[in-house]
Amino acid sequence: MVYDVVIIGAGPAGLAAGLYASRARLNTLIIEKEGPGGQIKTTDEVANYPGSIRNATGPSLIERMVEQVDEFGAKRIIDEIVEVDFSGKIKVLKGKKEEYQAKAVIIATGATPKPIGCPGEKEFTGRGVSYCATCDGAFFEDMEVFVVGGGDSAVEEAMYLTRFARKVTIIHRRDQLRAAKSIQEKAFKNPKIDFMWNTVVTEFKGDGILQSMVVKNVVTGEEREIVADENDGTFGVFVFVGYNPATKLFEGILDMENGYIKTDENMRTNIPGVFAAGDNRVKSLRQVVTATADGAIAAVSAEKYIEENFEE
Repeated sequence: MVYDVVIIGAGPAGLAAGLYASRARLNTLIIEKEGPGGQIKTTDEVANYPGSIRNATGPSLIERMVEQVDEFGAKRIIDEIVEVDFSGKIKVLKGKKEEYQAKAVIIATGATPKPIGCPGEKEFTGRGVSYCATCDGAFFEDMEVFVVGGGDSAVEEAMYLTRFARKVTIIHRRDQLRAAKSIQEKAFKNPKIDFMWNTVVTEFKGDGILQSMVVKNVVTGEEREIVADENDGTFGVFVFVGYNPATKLFEGILDMENGYIKTDENMRTNIPGVFAAGDNRVKSLRQVVTATADGAIAAVSAEKYIEENFEE
C-alpha cells in the first residue's frame, strides 16, 4: 500500500501535520517509536501556548491533539524507522516491523535532551540524574535538588521542582540566565530557589545512587564536591542544557546544519516530496507553537506536492 503522506514522529509537529493532512482527505500514516507526545509530554505546565486551557499540562495538550488526529482518520502505529530511500518518486521507509511507502514524507522526529557529558552521568541516570522534572520530581520530596542550565526550560522546571524539594539550586555556566525575563523574575522571587553562577558539573559520584557531585567554577578554576545531606542519602540533579536533533537517520541524505535539517519556509527539504517540521529543523525558536505551525505548513505543502506530481 502506498500512503499519500507518512509522518515520522508524533510530537506536536507530527500530530499537527497529521491533523492537517487527514483533514485534507489524504491517506495519512503517523509512525512513532514510543507513542505520541515528544518532549512536551514531560512538561507540567504549558502557559505559553495560545488559547490553551487554564492549568493545561503537556500530556493534556497531547491527548487532545491525538483525539483530533484520530477523529479525522489518520492512522497511527508504533514502529521505529531504521532506513529510508528517498531516491524514487515513491518514498520507501523501512521500520523494525514493516516497510512503508508514501508519495510524500514529513519528518517530525524532534530532539532529545543533551547530556552534560561528564563522568558518572550515564551511570546515575535514573538514580539521581534526570532530564524530566515532571517524571522524577516527586521522588525528591523534601530533599535538595539541583537544576543544570539557564534557559527557559531549566528555570521553568526549577520552579516546578519547588513543589517537592525543600531547596532548588540552579547551576549555570554563565553569570546570568538566558531565560525570558518574565520567567527569571518569578525564579528570583521564589524563596526556595538559589543560584550557583559561573559553574559547571564535572563528575557524578555515588554507590548505586547519586551521593555527591563535583562542580567547577569556570572563572577561578576552583573545584569542590557537593555531598548529599546525611539524612537524605542522595539528591536530585535535573539537566536542561539543550537538545540534540533526532536526525542521524537522514545524515548524508538531507541538507543539514549542525545536525538540524534545512528547509525553506514551506518546510521543503532539498529532496522533492520530503518535508521536515518541528525541533529537528533549522529555526530560531523551538516551542510547541512553532512546532505545530511547522506541521500545518508541511502538511499543506505535501498536499500541494502530491496534487502537482501524482495525477489521479
